Amino acid sequence: MNVNMYSINHESLTDYSNRLNGYSPFIFLQKRIIDLSISGFLLIISSPIIAYTIYRIKKESPGPIFFTQPRVGLHGKKFTCYKFRSMHTNASFNPYTEEQDPRIFKYGNIMRKMRIDELPQILNILKGDMHLIGPRAEWDILVEKYETIIPNYKQRHSVRPGITGLAQISYPYGRNIYDAKQKLKYDLIYIKNWSLWLELKVAVKTAGVVFGKKGV
Repeated sequence: MNVNMYSINHESLTDYSNRLNGYSPFIFLQKRIIDLSISGFLLIISSPIIAYTIYRIKKESPGPIFFTQPRVGLHGKKFTCYKFRSMHTNASFNPYTEEQDPRIFKYGNIMRKMRIDELPQILNILKGDMHLIGPRAEWDILVEKYETIIPNYKQRHSVRPGITGLAQISYPYGRNIYDAKQKLKYDLIYIKNWSLWLELKVAVKTAGVVFGKKGV
C-alpha cells in the first residue's frame, strides 16, 4: 500500500482549501460508527497495556499519569486532550520535541514510538471531541502561530481532529513551520478525498507503525 496515494506537488493549498466544507452528514455518520466501534474494541484489548503503562510511568517518573493540554478542534474550538505523560514533570518548555529529547523518560520513548501515549485520547473520541482518524489535534499555542504564517491553515479545522491520520503516517514528526506546511497538505488531501477505502488504508498503515512494521 502506498500511503502517498495523492500527489501534493501540482495543487496549491489554496486549490484544496477552496473545496473544503467539512464532512457531509452521511460521511460523519460513517466515521462516528467507525470511531465508536474501533475505540470500544481498542479499549478492551489494550487494557493490559494501559495497566502496565500506568505502572511504568509511576516507576520511572513520579507525578501525574496523564498529560492534558488544550488542543484545537472542530471550527477552531478548544478542548482538553488526554495523553499518557511521557516527559518528566520538571521538563523545560519547548513546543517541539527533539530527537533523543532528554525530557522524555525511558518508557516515554517507547510509548511515543508505539503510539501508546495516545490511548487516553479514546476518551476524547467517546466524548465527540475527536475522530479516530483525521488531522492531528494541535496545541492551541502552535495553532495561533501557524494561522498567522501558513495560508489556509484554518481549513484543517473544518473537521474534527484524529488520533492518527494521513499526515501522521506520511510525514515525519513536525519540528518547524516547513514541516507544518507539508503536513497541512496531507490533512487537506485527506479531508477532500475521504472514503471508507482511504480510512482503511490509514488504519492499516497506522497498525504497521504501532507494531513496528512498514505496512503494505
